[in-house]
Amino acid sequence: MLFEVARSELVDIFGEDRLATVPATAFPPAAADTEGARLLQSVGVPTGTLLLRQPDEDDGLLPLVQEVLDIEDFEDAVEGMGDWPVIGWLLNAHLALDPVSGKVYAFDPDEGTVQELHTDVSSFVQVTLRFQRLLEEFTFSGDDSDEEADFERLDGEVDRIREDTSSVDPLPFQDDETVWSTVGDEIAMGQRFRGHSPGVRSLYG
Repeated sequence: MLFEVARSELVDIFGEDRLATVPATAFPPAAADTEGARLLQSVGVPTGTLLLRQPDEDDGLLPLVQEVLDIEDFEDAVEGMGDWPVIGWLLNAHLALDPVSGKVYAFDPDEGTVQELHTDVSSFVQVTLRFQRLLEEFTFSGDDSDEEADFERLDGEVDRIREDTSSVDPLPFQDDETVWSTVGDEIAMGQRFRGHSPGVRSLYG
């Protein structure tokens, strides 16, 4: 694992009811016993910005890429991608796990592109954790005269997540076009804060 991620840490921050997991039985046989599948089963990810895909109610399985997308529409697609399990959504991208390499890929149906998003699932959990924690805990001063300083501080927190992540896994923020880069930009602009968060209360009263 690139990052040390533990369920106890996520529970301490978000509580049990804010964590989503995927059972091992939901993965195809080739992926069920991989480290990524085990992390999604045992650790999970916080809900909010990212949505973790839940197994189908009828067969209990995650959908495969070829079942939710026309793989021929993706210019960067290679053989075998259609058999990967879809593990979640981020913005408009479907996220899939490559059971061989352990990488997480983002399939953008609007752009028809496929991009490596995480080197492993621990990176996937870590970035989701850090952004969601920022959205949960960041507080604006509530003083109009300090608004510019507040946003500079928020931008600095987003940059820190980018830099700390990129020093270990360069994929999530490899350029300005990744879905995580877009999420970071939106957060830095004061978006994505939920109505019950300190950030929203201090920003909007």
